[in-house]
This record gives sequence, structure tokens and C-alpha cells, in this order.
Amino acid sequence: MNIITGIKSVDFKIMALGHGAVNWNGPTQLRSDNKIVENHSLPKLRGYTNLTGKISDEGFSYKKNIADIDFKQTPLYISQNCIRHHLFRDQAFDIHYANENKINDLKGVLASMTGLVRGYVIASSQCKRTSPLLMEDFVDELGNGNFEQMGRSGGKDDKAAATEIDGKKVKAKKSTSFFSKTTFGDTKYTSYGSISIEQLQFISLDKKFDRCAMVIKEGQGEEVAQAVQDYVQSLDPKLKPQATFHQNYVRGGTIFEEGENGILLNNDAIQALVEHALQMISELSIRQAKSYMYVDEILVDYNDSHKMMRIKHSEGDIDEQSNSDFATYFYAK
Repeated sequence: MNIITGIKSVDFKIMALGHGAVNWNGPTQLRSDNKIVENHSLPKLRGYTNLTGKISDEGFSYKKNIADIDFKQTPLYISQNCIRHHLFRDQAFDIHYANENKINDLKGVLASMTGLVRGYVIASSQCKRTSPLLMEDFVDELGNGNFEQMGRSGGKDDKAAATEIDGKKVKAKKSTSFFSKTTFGDTKYTSYGSISIEQLQFISLDKKFDRCAMVIKEGQGEEVAQAVQDYVQSLDPKLKPQATFHQNYVRGGTIFEEGENGILLNNDAIQALVEHALQMISELSIRQAKSYMYVDEILVDYNDSHKMMRIKHSEGDIDEQSNSDFATYFYAK
């Protein structure tokens, strides 16, 4: 039996600080003074529902009161989708312009943090790269939520045509609207994440197992591998990363040793990508919806055990430094 040893994942715990809510759900129906309010804005609250669970004889589902929220039971959170968008914001929209029929297009995508860490799908061809980066939601611990009633009084438009009532001209009235929001003061988030070494180190260029990152022709594999290697080298010139193309990489432990075209990253290449990804996470900040959040601290575990995310349950067992090589899951045959 082939036993795979080494660092299997790089797990991490994130502590972030901020003020206000940066991730919103939008208008939500709630009850206020026995009336249904349509324009109350709610941020994302973990596990929250606007229904009480009671149903009238006519089958109407009763809505919760507008101020009936326990921010400890249903805490504020920032979704992992929002986090990933801002983490890779520089390349957030690039994938929309990638043409799978042009090698330079997908080669450029693959030789980037989007291609190597974020992952992507080209809808027209189903070329894809599964992300090795797992991110959990950022969940608030402080619960400083507030209910705010707001009003907006519109200015009278001098150019608006006057209406005529009973033969008399009446000037246009001011437009006034009332709305409410659930807002937040200071926030403190905790989150966890992981980088899978198996998914990071191998790039499939073969349709055989339905995980082809890009379609290549004869002789193009080495060209793509060189582009990936050059990019990873630029992340840390002190290391010696290698991205090696082979026509038959086999996953360790398989019975029939059936492989696929692909690129395998060496230990230095993995280290460069892991360190750059961790740096991006440690420098993450979000400023939107008149609020902000920034990562204050990150604790890393170079996990060589079989316990996934052990940092979540036993911080005393973690390895904060990389004391061994990364695990190798594939070999050329």
C-alpha cells in the first residue's frame, strides 16, 4: 500500500476587525406595529429567518418583529463568496474574457493566482481548475447590532408641473420615504481556511477525468508548464520552482495506474504559492456599503496529519513552520 507522507494541507485561522456590515442580503419582509414592512434592509445573519414558524388559519406565515433579532444566536457574517471576490479582486472579471480556443488566453489565466489558487470554469468548453483554497464564512463575535429607523425627504422640484385641482394650480409636493436598517457597530470576525496540497500541485491538461484546465495540442504542454514556472518564480525569486509537463501523471495508490497529461509543481513551487496566498489573506481588507473589514491576524498550521483542520479543534497540536516537504500525490509513469 502506497502511504503518502508530508504536509497534506496548509490550514489557517483568521481574526479580522471592522465596523459595520459589508455584506448585505437586501430588503426583507418583517413586522412593525402590526404592519408588514417591505423595505427593511438586513445584512447577512447566520441562520436567521424572517418567519416566526406560526401559520394563521388562512395559511399566512407570520413574520418576525423588526427588532426581534438575537445577534448571538444569529450572528453577522461575511460570506466566503464575498471574501473570495475581494481576495482575488484584481482578476475578478478577467475570466469572462478568456477564449479557450486561444492558447495564450488560457495560458495567461493558468499562470496566475486565479488559475492556480482561486480556480475557474470556462462555461463554453467546461475547461476548469478546481480551487485548492477552502474558505469559511467570517462570523462576527461581538453582536453589536442596532435597529435604525430612517427617513429620506426629497427636495421639491421647481421644474415639476403644477397640478390643477378645482381650477386652482397646486405646486408639486416634496417626496418623502421612510425605511429601516439593521446596522452594526464594531465587528470582530473569526474564520478558518485550508489549502489542499493535492489540488494545488497538479494541473490536469487532459479531458480523461473531466478536470482539464485547458485543451492543448502536441508540443504545447511544455510551453504552458514554462509559463506557469515563470509566474511562480516571480512570486519568490529566492526559490527554485519547477513546473514539469508529462503525458502520463498517475495518482498514487491507484490500481490500474491510468494517468493523464498534466503539470506537476515541485516543493519550491508549492511553497511560493502557499506563502503568496497566505500573504494575500493576511493583507485582505474590504471597504463597501459605508463599512469596512480587515484581517488583523492569521495563525497557520502546516498540517502533515490525517486530521483535517486540526487548528479548529486543537491549536496545541499545530505546526506553525514548514518542517517537512509537501506531500507528493502524483508520479510520472
